[in-house]
This record gives sequence, structure tokens and C-alpha cells, in this order.
Amino acid sequence: MLDKYRDLEGIATTLGVKNFSLKEVAGKVQIAGTTTYALERDLLWDAIKKHSGWEAEVAAEVKAERTDIHGVHTVKPGESLSKIAKVHLDDANRYMDIFNANKDKLKDPNMIHPGQELVIPNR
Repeated sequence: MLDKYRDLEGIATTLGVKNFSLKEVAGKVQIAGTTTYALERDLLWDAIKKHSGWEAEVAAEVKAERTDIHGVHTVKPGESLSKIAKVHLDDANRYMDIFNANKDKLKDPNMIHPGQELVIPNR
């Protein structure tokens, strides 16, 4: 069963999960680690949930160190604040929350550029 979840090791590395562990104990896959922000924790959980049957097979404890903001997102080509808000805040209409959290680097909510690092406020 552990092999089914091996892809999570690479995802955890990409997300910068500290002290990541993946092991099988008493018929369950135990996943643990620490992320800087809840955003990375949520992305790891999204990856876990892509595995069929995860509800019965996985016990996970992934903690976020910082809770002052949800996280930091690096803008990719083709993204908009509303697309980013839909992914990270579950509501595209919250794009102004992201704009307001980044007024130090954004002057117009319609003008973002690939490579910019944007603060994502808490949900």
C-alpha cells in the first residue's frame, strides 16, 4: 500500500515540507511533516486526496508553522488574481483580498506578472 503514496515524497519536497515522513503502521499509511504556511499543507492534502481510498488508508498529521497569513504564491503565466483566489481561497470573488494584502507591490488588480510573489491572506 505504501507504494501507492510514494509520489507524495516528491510533492512534499517541492512544497518544502520539513521532517516529512511516509510509513506504513498497522495497515495505515502514516504521513507527517511541517510546512511553513497552511497553503503548502493544503496543497499536500489535495495531493493525498487524489489517491482513491485515501480516507480508509491514510492517517496524516501535517502542521503549519505560521498562521499569520495563508501563504505565499508565485504568479505563473496566464494567472489572474481571481484565478489565484479561486484556488487558494475557494472564492474567485476574493481577488481584492489578495490585492489589498499586496498593495506594497501591486498598483492595479488587473496587472500581475509571472514571478511575482504574492501574500495570500487567511481564509
